[in-house]
Amino acid sequence: MSEIEIKQMQEKINAGILLARKRLIEKVKKEDGELVVVRDGKIVRLKAKDLK
Repeated sequence: MSEIEIKQMQEKINAGILLARKRLIEKVKKEDGELVVVRDGKIVRLKAKDLK
C-alpha cells in the first residue's frame, strides 16, 4: 500500500471509531444505562444522564 492509501485507510478507521462511539452513547442514553470507562487508570461508571 502506498502512503496515500494508508492515510485514507487510517481516516476511514478513525471515522468508524467515532461513529461507533456516538452510537454507543446514543444507545446508553436511550436505555438510561451506564458506561464503564477508564479514567486516570481507575474504572469509572458513567450514568446516561451524565453523558454529553
